[in-house]
Amino acid sequence: MTKHQQWWKKLLLRLAASIIFYTSIPVPYLDGLDFGGVARLASIVGLIIGGILGLLDTGMDYLGMPVLTRSALVVSVWIAITGGLHLDGAMDTADGLAVGDPNRRLEVMTDSATGAFGAMAAIALVILKIAALTDISENRWLLLMAACGWGRWGQQLAIARYPYLKPTGKGALHKQAIRSYKDLLPGLLLLFGLSGLVWLIDKQQLFLALAMIIAGSAIATLTGAWFNHKLGGHTGDTYGAVVEWTEALFLCVLTALLS
Repeated sequence: MTKHQQWWKKLLLRLAASIIFYTSIPVPYLDGLDFGGVARLASIVGLIIGGILGLLDTGMDYLGMPVLTRSALVVSVWIAITGGLHLDGAMDTADGLAVGDPNRRLEVMTDSATGAFGAMAAIALVILKIAALTDISENRWLLLMAACGWGRWGQQLAIARYPYLKPTGKGALHKQAIRSYKDLLPGLLLLFGLSGLVWLIDKQQLFLALAMIIAGSAIATLTGAWFNHKLGGHTGDTYGAVVEWTEALFLCVLTALLS
């Protein structure tokens, strides 16, 4: 096997590991999987998830399904395809932030029981996504891909930029994988390329392409910064919260820009 072939094999194994870690998509058994660097390919996994959701949405639209029902089903599959991983983190984060004593927030976040604030956060996220998708009539598949991609790029940025607050856990694994801002460039370039695709498909959509880049990068950056401000760092739960809130807010902002 040549070096080029070995490089591609290693990349595909890393991608398979990332898909297994971040989603419930069935993947055949493969030898040599390494889960240590899954966070590096999080943005690519996001684009894959968004692509699947976009295909589902396009298929239901072809069958004549009303937009509200379509949007609700897309969001339901969205949760299912990720196994609720990020939504669970957003719920735990909400429960932790609801505690008045900052010293007890991490303790509350580790509790597996969902509190009232966690449930409210989950309801708010689901409603925001369904409502925003219902208000978006064109380029839904591209915007779904962009939302999922920017959400996970925001997670990567939070991993690289802010301290991790626990000595162990899944988040600690990610912190070891992303040690430099250089690890953020592949995902960022892919997301820029996705926006460029919007413009290539329709030359009149330059505003949408620029809006996707500006809104996506700004929301992904600010969401991670806000959680860092509230907690003094990040955990695996807040990484999930960054993904969920970036996705939801991105779609909401795009509805305002496209109206």
